[in-house]
Amino acid sequence: MSLQLGDVAPNFDAVTTEGNINFYDYVGDSWVVLYSHPSDYTPVCTTELGRTASLKHEFDKRNVKVLALSVDSVEDHHGWVKDINETQNVEVNFPIIADKDRKIAEAYGMIHPNASATATVRSVYVIDPQKKVRLTITYPASTGRNFQEILRVIDSLQLTENYSVATPADWKDGEDVIVVPAIKTEDIPAKFPKGYQEIKPYLRTTPQPNK
Repeated sequence: MSLQLGDVAPNFDAVTTEGNINFYDYVGDSWVVLYSHPSDYTPVCTTELGRTASLKHEFDKRNVKVLALSVDSVEDHHGWVKDINETQNVEVNFPIIADKDRKIAEAYGMIHPNASATATVRSVYVIDPQKKVRLTITYPASTGRNFQEILRVIDSLQLTENYSVATPADWKDGEDVIVVPAIKTEDIPAKFPKGYQEIKPYLRTTPQPNK
């Protein structure tokens, strides 16, 4: 069964392109993006791993570590990394897990038998420092991931973790947010001194409080 939001992400030991790791120890107090690839030496995955490497500074400033996974060997991973670096003009700067026995993929529900009995689909998990799953996205093998969307969701998760707000459709960091219904309108000025707009009694917006 696939992991659901709020579930504790399973711990695991893994062989990676950066040596052996224990997942919990590696992540420590960081957020983490764990995502899977159908196979090494595939074109879409090559662009995705290159894009991830190029966004390292964006993940770093959000206290996010990234881990990729496929069911190929670590030797294959090392060879593939050379191709990624060459074709995407990057230096891959995060571990790629070798999950040859598929134990991690199965624990995380990354194999969807009706799509492929052996290869992982394009799963994405955002996991918080308490090791709880906060986001899951599953893409088909034919569709590359939108990493700006992954960063956008992390911004939202980290904001709403600390303030009584939610983020509206298509929200981007720096834009107005929604005051959660649990906050009474008369209590908004004390909690959100930047002001607010009442569009409907249940729809109140305020400038992003941490900007």
